[in-house]
Amino acid sequence: MIRRLLTITAVLAGVVMATPARADAGSDKAAITDRLRGWAEAFNARNAAGVCDVFAPDLVSTVPEVLDGNRDTLCTKLAALLAKPELTLHYDSPDIREIIVSGDIAVVRLFWTLTARKGAEQSVTHEAGMDIFKRQPDGRWSIARFMSFSTTPNSVLR
Repeated sequence: MIRRLLTITAVLAGVVMATPARADAGSDKAAITDRLRGWAEAFNARNAAGVCDVFAPDLVSTVPEVLDGNRDTLCTKLAALLAKPELTLHYDSPDIREIIVSGDIAVVRLFWTLTARKGAEQSVTHEAGMDIFKRQPDGRWSIARFMSFSTTPNSVLR
């Protein structure tokens, strides 16, 4: 009987030890918020590698004129945009309206404000978006899917 209890205890301990610890929803929401704010900081600093860091390797994006974008295409486009010295670009910190976390998936509804300047011309656009984050094997949250659109095009970036 004691031997059986010890065996069961050992098996249960092994299961508990093998199960990775998960943060609570509040911690997950804070980590996702930090990733999004970090994205804006990297963008504003023209740090193309930092901008792409938030995107998962299997990213699929939907933005105006690109229905099924991938990480490589998006990162190349963003790097080219950030490399234009004649443009001054600034994203405000994201206006996060909602974060729903379920296990290793999170859905974020948010709005971005982009100010673009070229010479004396300035244009401010507001972009609505929906991001689907997935917890990566290293534990970090990354955007696996996103959809973004603006109600008015940014006249500076045409």
